[in-house]
Amino acid sequence: MPKKRPSNKDFDNEEVFPQLSLDCVIFGFNDGTLKVLLLKWKGTEYWSLPGGLIRQSEDIDNAAIRILQERTGLGQIFLRQFHTFGKIERYDNQKIISKLSHVIDPESWYDRAISIGYYALVDYAEVFPNPDQFTDECQWWILEEVPELLFDHNEILKKALHSLRLELNYQPVGYNLLSEKFTMPEMMRMYEAILGSKIDPRNFQKKILNSGIVIKLNEVKKGLAHKSPNLYMFDKVKYQQILEGGGLFII
Repeated sequence: MPKKRPSNKDFDNEEVFPQLSLDCVIFGFNDGTLKVLLLKWKGTEYWSLPGGLIRQSEDIDNAAIRILQERTGLGQIFLRQFHTFGKIERYDNQKIISKLSHVIDPESWYDRAISIGYYALVDYAEVFPNPDQFTDECQWWILEEVPELLFDHNEILKKALHSLRLELNYQPVGYNLLSEKFTMPEMMRMYEAILGSKIDPRNFQKKILNSGIVIKLNEVKKGLAHKSPNLYMFDKVKYQQILEGGGLFII
């Protein structure tokens, strides 16, 4: 991370915490695959996770919300702080500087930076990807196709996915990643994409219906080659009650 605050108009009159940053893993679900939002640095082919600095005047969670809203255009975002990355040598500083010297002054680079990791779950269809002042592209990548990232961001992404899997039964994953109306196969594929493994469809549907967290609508999804499946939506009150009561154990 650079030693000096970026020349961003939002920070003209505010100091930031030195050597402390946020890195955000933004997950979305589309076409049966789990995707992550990445930034491509200006004038390079190098990609990284979205992130940023924390203002002295804001809470850490509020800084994460601000950064995520700037990258996605969303007003309400589900996010979780999952890890702090503070190894003395997180990555090869000189290699990073050589790759990004045309973007950030090499003299302003920190020898060491500590990063707080957040993951966010968003509705893919509602996101409007937006690059920051250091990057010229912001786009979705299929999780399995993510390239070698700058800094230690592959490690951060791996840790975020591991944390999401551990918390799968305790967080409102479904109504943050899925659209308002969805089919049972879409919901099952969402869980499979996160877990990286197949699920027994009959057992899955039985557990979901028995849990009471979904409401079957008098609608079907049209435009499919095969039989049109029923559409569902979440009973968010029931969903939250179950999560607060010990978790939704459907896997």
